[in-house]
Amino acid sequence: MAGHSQFKNIMYRKGAQDAKRAKAFTKLIRELTVAARANPDPSANPRLRAAIAAARNANMSKDTMERAIRRGAGEGEAENYAEIRYEGYGPGGVAVIVETLTDNRNRTAADVRAAFSKFGGSLGETGSVSFQFQRVGSIRYPRSVAAEDAVFEAALEAGADDCASDAEGYEVTCAPERFNDVREALEKRFGQAENPGLVWKPASAVPLGEAEASTLLKLLGVLDDNDDVQQVSANYEISDALLHKLTA
Repeated sequence: MAGHSQFKNIMYRKGAQDAKRAKAFTKLIRELTVAARANPDPSANPRLRAAIAAARNANMSKDTMERAIRRGAGEGEAENYAEIRYEGYGPGGVAVIVETLTDNRNRTAADVRAAFSKFGGSLGETGSVSFQFQRVGSIRYPRSVAAEDAVFEAALEAGADDCASDAEGYEVTCAPERFNDVREALEKRFGQAENPGLVWKPASAVPLGEAEASTLLKLLGVLDDNDDVQQVSANYEISDALLHKLTA
């Protein structure tokens, strides 16, 4: 029985990983399709270049990317996705921004509202929390890529605004309009970056205790699992020890 239980556990975990990968691909395909609407030529479309970079980083096949781009350019039938941003507060007064691409506004609004309500949060009007964040380009590398001084100098030369480091690696940030130039310059020197993209960077963070942190992580997890949700940003702070306890 022990062996059988272990096998079932491995199968469950593999199934969960496959489902997560499928959801990630769904979100990336939507972004490729929407980005290609403006111009299917990535050399003239910074948003599409960023979407292609993210898709490559996720090991998406070239054929899948090209099909999504062609749909966005008007070849064949393509869903009419709308870009909608939701803002609100989660447990402990944490500010949350939810960016979506949806073909059904009513469904997405209901799902996001239900998630906030279930986990003790509340939705606000557009702009109600985004003033607590700054929109920036984010490019991350592991520490193994180079020495800190080398990454800092390369980021400065590329036109970045900042280069921060932690135990896991480096994060280079820049103005949104310079994101593609900075990313491309760094990737020429250090190789492919980890999950490069435009993010909402909080100006400050709200420290959370165990109960609030547990509830917030559940809220963020439900939102992230929604196919309509592209990105979730929140200004929380959870200690490494507590985060390990809650996610172990």
